Amino acid sequence: MKRLVIFDLDGTLLNTIDDLAASTNHALRVNGFPTHDTAAYKFFVGNGIMKLFERALPSGEANDANIARMRAAFLDHYDKHNCDLTRPYDGIADMLRALTSNGMDLAVASNKYDRAVKKIIGHYFPDIPFIAAEGNKQGINPKPDPAIVNGIMAIKGYSNADVLYVGDSGVDMQTAINAGIESCGVTWGFRPVEELMQFAPRHIVNTPAEIVKLAIGTAL
Repeated sequence: MKRLVIFDLDGTLLNTIDDLAASTNHALRVNGFPTHDTAAYKFFVGNGIMKLFERALPSGEANDANIARMRAAFLDHYDKHNCDLTRPYDGIADMLRALTSNGMDLAVASNKYDRAVKKIIGHYFPDIPFIAAEGNKQGINPKPDPAIVNGIMAIKGYSNADVLYVGDSGVDMQTAINAGIESCGVTWGFRPVEELMQFAPRHIVNTPAEIVKLAIGTAL
Protein backbone atom coordinates (compact mmCIF):
# COMPACT_ATOMS: atom_id res chain seq x y z
CA MET A 1 0.00 0.00 0.00
CA LYS A 2 1.22 3.47 -0.87
CA ARG A 3 1.00 6.54 1.37
CA LEU A 4 1.07 9.20 -1.32
CA VAL A 5 -0.12 9.37 -4.93
CA ILE A 6 1.26 12.26 -7.00
CA PHE A 7 -0.61 13.10 -10.19
CA ASP A 8 0.26 15.01 -13.29
CA LEU A 9 -2.56 17.43 -14.15
CA ASP A 10 -3.02 18.01 -17.89
CA GLY A 11 -3.96 14.78 -19.66
CA THR A 12 -4.09 12.84 -16.38
CA LEU A 13 -6.70 14.35 -14.07
CA LEU A 14 -8.14 16.89 -16.48
CA ASN A 15 -8.66 17.14 -20.22
CA THR A 16 -7.36 20.68 -20.64
CA ILE A 17 -6.43 20.52 -24.31
CA ASP A 18 -9.32 22.59 -25.70
CA ASP A 19 -8.62 25.55 -23.41
CA LEU A 20 -4.86 25.31 -23.95
CA ALA A 21 -5.35 25.21 -27.72
CA ALA A 22 -7.81 28.11 -27.69
CA SER A 23 -5.50 30.34 -25.65
CA THR A 24 -2.39 29.48 -27.66
CA ASN A 25 -4.23 30.03 -30.93
CA HIS A 26 -5.44 33.37 -29.57
CA ALA A 27 -1.83 34.34 -28.81
CA LEU A 28 -0.69 33.22 -32.26
CA ARG A 29 -3.50 35.11 -33.97
CA VAL A 30 -2.95 38.42 -32.19
CA ASN A 31 0.75 38.21 -32.98
CA GLY A 32 0.18 37.50 -36.67
CA PHE A 33 1.09 33.81 -36.77
CA PRO A 34 -0.89 30.85 -38.16
CA THR A 35 -2.89 28.72 -35.72
CA HIS A 36 -3.08 24.93 -35.26
CA ASP A 37 -5.78 22.31 -34.98
CA THR A 38 -6.56 21.32 -31.39
CA ALA A 39 -5.20 17.79 -31.94
CA ALA A 40 -1.72 19.17 -32.61
CA TYR A 41 -1.55 20.60 -29.11
CA LYS A 42 -1.48 17.13 -27.57
CA PHE A 43 2.13 17.00 -28.76
CA PHE A 44 2.98 20.63 -27.99
CA VAL A 45 2.11 20.58 -24.27
CA GLY A 46 3.81 18.83 -21.37
CA ASN A 47 7.01 20.80 -20.85
CA GLY A 48 5.62 24.14 -19.67
CA ILE A 49 4.28 27.13 -21.55
CA MET A 50 7.60 28.41 -22.90
CA LYS A 51 8.20 25.12 -24.68
CA LEU A 52 4.55 25.18 -25.82
CA PHE A 53 5.12 28.54 -27.54
CA GLU A 54 8.38 27.34 -29.05
CA ARG A 55 6.58 24.38 -30.59
CA ALA A 56 3.53 26.36 -31.72
CA LEU A 57 5.45 29.16 -33.46
CA PRO A 58 6.42 28.71 -37.11
CA SER A 59 9.87 27.39 -37.90
CA GLY A 60 12.44 30.14 -37.43
CA GLU A 61 10.11 32.35 -35.39
CA ALA A 62 10.70 30.89 -31.90
CA ASN A 63 12.99 33.71 -30.77
CA ASP A 64 12.97 35.38 -27.37
CA ALA A 65 10.95 38.39 -28.52
CA ASN A 66 8.18 36.33 -30.13
CA ILE A 67 8.00 33.94 -27.19
CA ALA A 68 7.66 36.89 -24.81
CA ARG A 69 4.81 38.32 -26.90
CA MET A 70 3.15 34.91 -27.01
CA ARG A 71 3.45 34.55 -23.25
CA ALA A 72 1.82 37.90 -22.56
CA ALA A 73 -1.13 37.23 -24.88
CA PHE A 74 -1.55 33.65 -23.71
CA LEU A 75 -1.54 34.43 -19.99
CA ASP A 76 -4.06 37.24 -20.39
CA HIS A 77 -6.42 34.89 -22.23
CA TYR A 78 -5.82 31.63 -20.35
CA ASP A 79 -6.17 33.17 -16.90
CA LYS A 80 -9.70 34.17 -17.88
CA HIS A 81 -10.67 31.07 -19.88
CA ASN A 82 -8.84 28.08 -18.38
CA CYS A 83 -12.06 26.57 -17.03
CA ASP A 84 -14.24 27.13 -20.11
CA LEU A 85 -13.88 23.72 -21.76
CA THR A 86 -11.61 21.82 -19.37
CA ARG A 87 -13.21 18.79 -17.70
CA PRO A 88 -12.13 15.91 -15.45
CA TYR A 89 -11.80 12.60 -17.24
CA ASP A 90 -14.55 10.08 -16.49
CA GLY A 91 -14.02 8.36 -13.16
CA ILE A 92 -11.37 10.76 -11.87
CA ALA A 93 -13.45 12.33 -9.09
CA ASP A 94 -14.60 8.93 -7.80
CA MET A 95 -11.03 7.66 -7.87
CA LEU A 96 -9.74 10.64 -5.87
CA ARG A 97 -12.48 10.28 -3.28
CA ALA A 98 -11.79 6.55 -2.93
CA LEU A 99 -8.10 7.18 -2.34
CA THR A 100 -8.69 9.88 0.28
CA SER A 101 -11.35 7.84 2.06
CA ASN A 102 -8.78 5.07 2.44
CA GLY A 103 -6.27 7.39 4.07
CA MET A 104 -4.16 8.12 1.02
CA ASP A 105 -2.44 11.50 0.66
CA LEU A 106 -2.77 13.10 -2.79
CA ALA A 107 -0.77 15.76 -4.59
CA VAL A 108 -0.39 17.33 -8.04
CA ALA A 109 2.94 18.02 -9.76
CA SER A 110 2.51 19.88 -13.04
CA ASN A 111 4.57 21.80 -15.58
CA LYS A 112 1.65 24.21 -15.98
CA TYR A 113 2.38 27.56 -14.37
CA ASP A 114 1.64 27.49 -10.67
CA ARG A 115 -1.14 30.10 -10.55
CA ALA A 116 -3.22 28.18 -13.06
CA VAL A 117 -2.63 24.84 -11.31
CA LYS A 118 -3.97 26.14 -8.03
CA LYS A 119 -6.99 27.83 -9.63
CA ILE A 120 -7.97 24.80 -11.71
CA ILE A 121 -7.52 22.27 -8.91
CA GLY A 122 -9.63 24.42 -6.60
CA HIS A 123 -12.31 24.82 -9.25
CA TYR A 124 -12.70 21.19 -10.29
CA PHE A 125 -11.82 19.35 -7.08
CA PRO A 126 -12.89 21.61 -4.20
CA ASP A 127 -13.68 18.66 -1.93
CA ILE A 128 -10.38 16.81 -2.41
CA PRO A 129 -7.79 17.56 0.32
CA PHE A 130 -4.63 17.59 -1.79
CA ILE A 131 -1.60 18.08 0.44
CA ALA A 132 0.01 20.05 -2.41
CA ALA A 133 -0.86 21.26 -5.90
CA GLU A 134 2.38 22.52 -7.39
CA GLY A 135 3.07 23.99 -10.80
CA ASN A 136 6.01 25.56 -12.55
CA LYS A 137 7.66 28.36 -10.57
CA GLN A 138 10.68 30.54 -11.11
CA GLY A 139 13.78 28.91 -9.67
CA ILE A 140 12.40 25.36 -9.74
CA ASN A 141 13.30 23.17 -12.69
CA PRO A 142 10.32 21.70 -14.57
CA LYS A 143 9.69 18.00 -14.96
CA PRO A 144 11.36 15.64 -15.81
CA ASP A 145 13.66 17.19 -13.23
CA PRO A 146 12.45 15.64 -9.95
CA ALA A 147 12.63 18.91 -7.96
CA ILE A 148 8.87 19.47 -7.73
CA VAL A 149 8.24 15.83 -6.78
CA ASN A 150 11.03 15.85 -4.21
CA GLY A 151 9.54 18.96 -2.65
CA ILE A 152 6.14 17.29 -2.30
CA MET A 153 7.68 14.14 -0.80
CA ALA A 154 9.50 16.26 1.77
CA ILE A 155 6.22 17.63 3.18
CA LYS A 156 5.71 14.55 5.34
CA GLY A 157 9.03 12.83 4.84
CA TYR A 158 7.77 10.17 2.45
CA SER A 159 10.22 7.50 1.39
CA ASN A 160 10.53 6.53 -2.26
CA ALA A 161 8.66 3.31 -1.58
CA ASP A 162 5.70 5.28 -0.20
CA VAL A 163 4.93 7.04 -3.47
CA LEU A 164 3.11 6.29 -6.73
CA TYR A 165 3.49 8.81 -9.55
CA VAL A 166 0.73 8.90 -12.19
CA GLY A 167 0.96 10.64 -15.58
CA ASP A 168 0.13 10.45 -19.26
CA SER A 169 3.43 11.28 -20.98
CA GLY A 170 7.03 10.30 -21.38
CA VAL A 171 7.96 13.40 -19.38
CA ASP A 172 5.96 11.99 -16.46
CA MET A 173 7.51 8.55 -16.68
CA GLN A 174 10.99 10.08 -16.83
CA THR A 175 10.14 12.25 -13.82
CA ALA A 176 9.31 9.14 -11.81
CA ILE A 177 12.57 7.54 -12.88
CA ASN A 178 14.55 10.63 -11.88
CA ALA A 179 12.78 10.77 -8.51
CA GLY A 180 13.31 7.06 -7.89
CA ILE A 181 9.60 6.34 -7.40
CA GLU A 182 7.09 3.89 -8.85
CA SER A 183 5.44 5.05 -12.07
CA CYS A 184 1.98 4.53 -13.52
CA GLY A 185 1.12 5.60 -17.06
CA VAL A 186 -2.48 6.33 -18.08
CA THR A 187 -3.81 5.63 -21.55
CA TRP A 188 -6.61 8.25 -21.65
CA GLY A 189 -4.35 11.30 -21.85
CA PHE A 190 -2.63 13.29 -24.57
CA ARG A 191 0.20 10.98 -25.56
CA PRO A 192 0.16 7.50 -27.14
CA VAL A 193 0.92 4.47 -25.02
CA GLU A 194 3.99 3.82 -27.17
CA GLU A 195 5.56 6.98 -25.72
CA LEU A 196 4.90 5.76 -22.19
CA MET A 197 6.39 2.35 -22.93
CA GLN A 198 9.69 3.87 -23.99
CA PHE A 199 10.31 4.58 -20.30
CA ALA A 200 9.25 1.14 -19.01
CA PRO A 201 6.66 2.31 -16.47
CA ARG A 202 5.89 -0.08 -13.63
CA HIS A 203 2.18 0.09 -14.49
CA ILE A 204 -0.08 1.07 -17.39
CA VAL A 205 -3.77 1.61 -16.61
CA ASN A 206 -6.80 2.13 -18.82
CA THR A 207 -9.23 3.42 -16.17
CA PRO A 208 -8.94 5.57 -13.03
CA ALA A 209 -10.40 2.72 -10.96
CA GLU A 210 -7.23 0.70 -11.61
CA ILE A 211 -5.20 3.35 -9.79
CA VAL A 212 -7.15 2.68 -6.60
CA LYS A 213 -6.27 -0.99 -6.78
CA LEU A 214 -2.60 -0.21 -7.36
CA ALA A 215 -2.39 2.27 -4.49
CA ILE A 216 -4.42 0.55 -1.80
CA GLY A 217 -4.90 -2.97 -3.09
CA THR A 218 -8.68 -2.67 -3.37
CA ALA A 219 -10.74 -2.07 -6.48
CA LEU A 220 -13.06 0.94 -6.67
